[in-house]
Amino acid sequence: MRTTASYFRVIALVVIAIIGTEYFTDLPKGEYAIFVNPFVALFVFMVLIVAIAIEVTVATLNKILYLSLSEDKKKAYDKAQAERSTYFSRKVERLMQALTKSKKIEEEHEIELDHNYDGIRELDNRLPPWWVYSFYITIIFAVVYLIRFEVFNDYDQEEEYLTEVAEAEATIEKWKETAKDFVNAENVTMLEDEARIQNGKQIFVQNCVACHKIDGGGGIGPNLTDEYWILGGGIKNIFNTISEGGRSGKGMVAWKNTLSPSEMHEVASYVMTLQGTTPAEPKEPQGEIWKPENEK
Repeated sequence: MRTTASYFRVIALVVIAIIGTEYFTDLPKGEYAIFVNPFVALFVFMVLIVAIAIEVTVATLNKILYLSLSEDKKKAYDKAQAERSTYFSRKVERLMQALTKSKKIEEEHEIELDHNYDGIRELDNRLPPWWVYSFYITIIFAVVYLIRFEVFNDYDQEEEYLTEVAEAEATIEKWKETAKDFVNAENVTMLEDEARIQNGKQIFVQNCVACHKIDGGGGIGPNLTDEYWILGGGIKNIFNTISEGGRSGKGMVAWKNTLSPSEMHEVASYVMTLQGTTPAEPKEPQGEIWKPENEK
């Protein structure tokens, strides 16, 4: 029993160490720290070594204490250990008897059938209670299922599927409302939050003034305050231009690898606010006139 308990304690400590490292390590789903991080694997290995060392030390101390006992005390100790082992054996035996209702070896003659195949006897054992009760439960479940879905025509598989799909779509839509970075050129809309627009202005000042000037009047890049656009106006086209950059050699770099979707959303919304303003030195019109009704 002591050896078995020692094994369980060592295994428990290692499992706790693995769970703890996984809890405090932020990894993508399907990846485990113990396999991808050598320091985690080393930590778990050290926990295993320490746990084994503790168990060996405790076992050694117990052996030393046992050897220091007198012969009478050794006999008393051995007797207590034997009784303890017998006690647990009886408990296990009673549990198995309750689960299987099998006959003891010395009572097998009571259920022996008149079949003997080359010395192999056949016994008429009872079915284990756990199996019988499980079978009864399946019968009850089948009857309830039959009445519910075949007699009273409750929902079918197609209805259940459609309901779950609708719930999933509602959950996704709710998540999209608060997921700032779940935005692209197809679903982007003009921001109404002034704080986020001002944040877009700060990003514009840090990254865009070299080409468009601080007031959007244009320099190397085109004027952002008039109604003329090279790559199309409107929030969707502006967002796409910021994300993907200029096309056909227009010179605009792609910012999708530098700015997050939410930051590009803020910059695009800020650029929209420049429409109709009067820059100090506006650049001549470039591209074609873009009207709001052209927004797809």
